[in-house]
Amino acid sequence: MSIFNKMKNLVFIVSIFVVTFCSAFNNNPSEKFKKKMTSESFKAFNEIERVEPSNWWVGFKNQALQLLVKEDNVYSANIDISYQGVTIESIVKGTSPNYLFINLKISESTKPGKFNMTFTFDNGEKKIQTYELKARTKPAEDYIGFNSSDAIYLITPDRFSNGDESIDVISYLKEKTINRQDDYARHGGDIKGIINHLDYIHDMGFTAIWPCPLLTNDMPSTSYHGYAMTDFYQVDPRFGTLDAYKELADKSRELGIKLVMDQVVNHCGSEHWWMKDLPFSDWVNQQKSFENQTQLKNSNHRRTSNQDTYASEKDKHDMSEGWFVSAMPDLNQQNPYMATYLIQNSIWWVETLGLGGIRQDTYPYSDKTFLSEWAGAIMNEYPNFSIVGEEWSYNPLIVGYWQDGMNNKDGYKSNLKSPMDFPMQQQIVNALNEDEQWDTGFVKMYEGLANDFHYASAKDLMIFPDNHDMSRIFTQLHQNIDKTKMALGYIFTLPRITQFYYGTEILMSDAANPGDHGLIRTDFPGGWKGDMVNAFTGEGLSDAQKDMQLFVKKLLNYRKNSKAIHEGKTIHFAPEHGVYVLFRIFEDETVVVILNKTSESILNLSRFNELRLNSKKLRNILNEKVITWEDSIQINPDGITIFTTIMK
Repeated sequence: MSIFNKMKNLVFIVSIFVVTFCSAFNNNPSEKFKKKMTSESFKAFNEIERVEPSNWWVGFKNQALQLLVKEDNVYSANIDISYQGVTIESIVKGTSPNYLFINLKISESTKPGKFNMTFTFDNGEKKIQTYELKARTKPAEDYIGFNSSDAIYLITPDRFSNGDESIDVISYLKEKTINRQDDYARHGGDIKGIINHLDYIHDMGFTAIWPCPLLTNDMPSTSYHGYAMTDFYQVDPRFGTLDAYKELADKSRELGIKLVMDQVVNHCGSEHWWMKDLPFSDWVNQQKSFENQTQLKNSNHRRTSNQDTYASEKDKHDMSEGWFVSAMPDLNQQNPYMATYLIQNSIWWVETLGLGGIRQDTYPYSDKTFLSEWAGAIMNEYPNFSIVGEEWSYNPLIVGYWQDGMNNKDGYKSNLKSPMDFPMQQQIVNALNEDEQWDTGFVKMYEGLANDFHYASAKDLMIFPDNHDMSRIFTQLHQNIDKTKMALGYIFTLPRITQFYYGTEILMSDAANPGDHGLIRTDFPGGWKGDMVNAFTGEGLSDAQKDMQLFVKKLLNYRKNSKAIHEGKTIHFAPEHGVYVLFRIFEDETVVVILNKTSESILNLSRFNELRLNSKKLRNILNEKVITWEDSIQINPDGITIFTTIMK
């Protein structure tokens, strides 16, 4: 037999063996066996000091992933990754020898799983770090953000409820005490405390919660507020764990409550772990001054320099690159690795918690080109998501500039769905505090709402009576209960997203020292063992507090299902004789909001004929009385009256 024929026979025999062998493993039990073998043979390692983000997911539109690697002298290491669908695009060394930035591509076909990254150092030492790519738990389109149907309950977690006393003090953190008698100390509120009272929040009619930041603030003092973060990927252990945060998200979802995360891309806390060894020479603004311990400049806070066509370059520079305060280093988002780090961090939290929105702190202080890219990257991955940005300006032109869809003269596209409506909040307070004249009083609300023509989408603005940084609305209105009800009732029925600060429903006040942040953020009564007053149950509340709580509860529970308030047409009539009337209309539902600063209790209806409500029955949402819309109706003197055409 020729060598050629022998080779043919050998190939034939080998082929039969291979086919037979493969067929033997082509049934389900063998597949399970192979998977089991693969699982058991994979060994996980954790030998690198820090890799961020700590995990990622397959299936994003953006296939790029940047890994920040922190390890002594890692800059000289060679890196090997062997996982199907994952390729190293580039490796960038930091200015510090202890950092590498690994740029990966996660292909569309990549499967979820774990893989090892091997770091080989100059001295021959090898270190291995296991990394996981997870499967996404739901489609990107199912991450539904807050909208005008939502009423968001804003909470300062340290001051709401202490659900786990065992974590009040963490020995390895710098601030080691709690003291409820000190308005600026930690008081012990935590994530478990919020979870314990989700039923209260739901029953009050709220559809979303926004806790102030829950990430680690390992600062020596005044760390309770959460805005000086020292680790962007770690839950502050005095608030709980990542699992507790996930539990809060899950249990909120079960009640139809969205979770909004308070994030900060403008700055970190001065005790952030990287401040002791910064990755690049331009990781934070004014870095040279910080490292040389020379004088640092705070921001000039001239936020209009973002829009001002006449603004000097110095003003723009001092605004965006000055530190917010001396304890909060200003992050340099013009460094592309910092920018990517912050974008990925936001996406990591959206995916990890299944968020229903992000609130971005100190919005106009960051580099505005970065802000557009940051918001755009999130909205690109989650098209139905929502982000609200804090621009504390009373000028609607400034606020409108930041909203997506605005045709700005400088061509700026923000990608931000929801700015905060500080202009309207101010007009409401002014209107209610002023006497009624041609150009004072209710006309401020009337003309303030008229500014909606300027906005790309007024219904996506977020309105609020007060928040964690300003005096309580009850204080702003000189502790006048009727005016406070008028403010709340009007806010709840506007074409807006509503935000409401915890405790406003029980008339919390900072009148003893107006504007004092520690006092504004008073403990919610009943959130601590031994509290003599319990606002969750009503025990110990005054009649006025119970009445306000019920007022809020009735209106918000009506609002929860009101299409007229969520998406209806708005018609309002110029104030006349101390009375201002607003209508919200959707199909057969009309909501009538009547604000009255006079002692008169009869309202003539002749000038509202265009609403075509004649002879219709309307129900008073607050007292359930039914009236007929004829020549005149009875209304509350010095107060608010709200009717609906929807009968129970």
